[in-house]
Amino acid sequence: MPHVAALETTITPEDWSGALEIRAALDGRVVNDLVARYRDLAKEHLVPVETAAVDSDGILLKVRTSQSGVVIAQAARTRAFQGDQRVGETRPAFEEPRYVARDTDLEVAAGMPVRVEKVVALYTSRDRAISECGFEARTAIGRAGTFHELLQTHAVAWRHLGQMFDMELEIDADPVIPGNGALATSALVRLNIFHLLQTLSPHTKDLDVGVPARGLHGEAYRGHVFWDEIFVFPFLNLRMPEITRALLLYRYRRLGEARVAARAAGYRGAMFPWQSGSNGREETDRQFFNPRSGRWMEDHTYLQRHVGAAVAYNVWQYYEVTGDLEFLVDYGAEMLLDIARFWASAVTYNARLGRYEILGVMGPDEYHDRYPGADRPGVNNNAYTTVMAVWVLVRARAVLDILPDNVRQRLRDRLAITDQEIAEWDTISRRMRVVFHADGVLSQFEGYETLKEFDWEAYRQRYGRLYRLDFILEAEDDSTISYKLSKQPDVLMLFHLFSFEELKSLFERLRYPFDDQAIPRNINYYYPRGAHDSSLSRVADAWVLARADRRRSWDVFMEALLTDVADIQGGTTPEGIHLGAMAGTVDVLQRCYTGLELRGEVLRLQPRLPKPLGLLRLFVRYRGQSLAIELERDAMRVNALPCEAPSVRVAVNGETYEVAASESRAFVLK
Repeated sequence: MPHVAALETTITPEDWSGALEIRAALDGRVVNDLVARYRDLAKEHLVPVETAAVDSDGILLKVRTSQSGVVIAQAARTRAFQGDQRVGETRPAFEEPRYVARDTDLEVAAGMPVRVEKVVALYTSRDRAISECGFEARTAIGRAGTFHELLQTHAVAWRHLGQMFDMELEIDADPVIPGNGALATSALVRLNIFHLLQTLSPHTKDLDVGVPARGLHGEAYRGHVFWDEIFVFPFLNLRMPEITRALLLYRYRRLGEARVAARAAGYRGAMFPWQSGSNGREETDRQFFNPRSGRWMEDHTYLQRHVGAAVAYNVWQYYEVTGDLEFLVDYGAEMLLDIARFWASAVTYNARLGRYEILGVMGPDEYHDRYPGADRPGVNNNAYTTVMAVWVLVRARAVLDILPDNVRQRLRDRLAITDQEIAEWDTISRRMRVVFHADGVLSQFEGYETLKEFDWEAYRQRYGRLYRLDFILEAEDDSTISYKLSKQPDVLMLFHLFSFEELKSLFERLRYPFDDQAIPRNINYYYPRGAHDSSLSRVADAWVLARADRRRSWDVFMEALLTDVADIQGGTTPEGIHLGAMAGTVDVLQRCYTGLELRGEVLRLQPRLPKPLGLLRLFVRYRGQSLAIELERDAMRVNALPCEAPSVRVAVNGETYEVAASESRAFVLK
């Protein structure tokens, strides 16, 4: 019964007897003022609709959201017990706009405990299979069982989720948090999984929801959907991919708005927004306030066009895990093709170089939104954006080949995709411009190499821990755009998303060198220049460092794991947990340290456990097959659980094996 919640508390009067009054209330007078910088904005979003008494012990509150017009109904039932005997007398309801309460009077004796049980049902006008949300809420509290009955079903549900999502770890030492002592790493991992499932669960499958950056836990970013799903989906894909499918449909339903946005900006195809509102429109502010200087700063983050590439990447990753051709036919291919069309229209041909360029955008690093002294925002040839665009164009052609002939032709007719356009995608994907430093390091964007080095030590001596360098420098009449630093990984994100083999293939397609030292060379250059001013930063850094420095990777991973528990960003957690960082840290264990990669209809495992991690156990679902993986530093066992799914292909130590249901394979790791 997902619409019902319950609470129980016990009151034990130790040294007094007499009358006791218990008030149960439903309060719709809430205001959104937990985030200081939003307090001058509209913060009352609920309009009163109805308050009422329900039966002999219940109350009802109905409100309507002021902008979207969604009706929300809550009904509550409150009962008091001594032992198994119900006690007390409930008074008539007290009502006022957006508030309803009911008092229960009872006599208590010293030392005689009273158990109070409150059951609440919540429905909205958007729920499925309902008559009217107020009627359903009333009905639900009448039918709901006792607290202990509801607790039992709750425990069963979480036990089943735990079986699908849990991980077991054995490590050498656990972290110590100032003021909290040592916390077991496994407990921190489970806390992150818990918060992820509080936001995105099996119930999500029936809802039109996206991935809010702060989950459902706070008001920061006002519930907008960014690109955090690129960190969230991989964990869900390999556990309960039907949740990912529902979340991808959130994007598909807003494809029309993305097409409108592309046309308005002079492009073709679909341009997904950096901050997606409820209907998929762009909600990015054009200014933000710097509390250090008391001045407003321009916000150009809407130029992060790479969010569309993230949507395409997520579509493909879901397909790689599930082989869900039906989803690709009905929804995924259309999204991917329209995103490819956008990138093909967003390039500019440089006749002098014989290359295509992407001009006037931002990469993931929000500290470089323009060039020093420039009168317009954006940078040119951002490496991450460019490589992602190439990947999208290549993948779009591959998707067309996957589709059945009749579906392919029908989709091409509907989207008016010509042979000439497909040929153009191929040409662009082979001749896109990527800029390099003189020593072969990928330039984050054209001109990055000419920026000034930042004096990290001097600023640490002046400010201590450096957080929000953009605020610090702007208050000094300076700017992050002048320096070789980054808010979060930008070039390094490529090594988070793609294997060496995939990147080598893309760069060879572009006729650029990409040797065995390309990844460590770029890590050594960009990692020391990262400010970690985004909660996602340490997730990506822990991942890429695992390729070159496993000890440091583990240290950075542990920092990422503490993002919200220790509020390491200095006060941002009370505004809402960081869902991408929470899911991303768990995914570092699931895919990075196991070396799990999905490519070519093969699940590849190339474990790289950092030294403190001695044992890792987890379950994954791949192509319908449930696999139990037990990993030690020098050995691994893969057990396929009994089921009717066909065998899957698993690659270990460079060899590919067929693993069938109920089969177990052991490997000595090289």
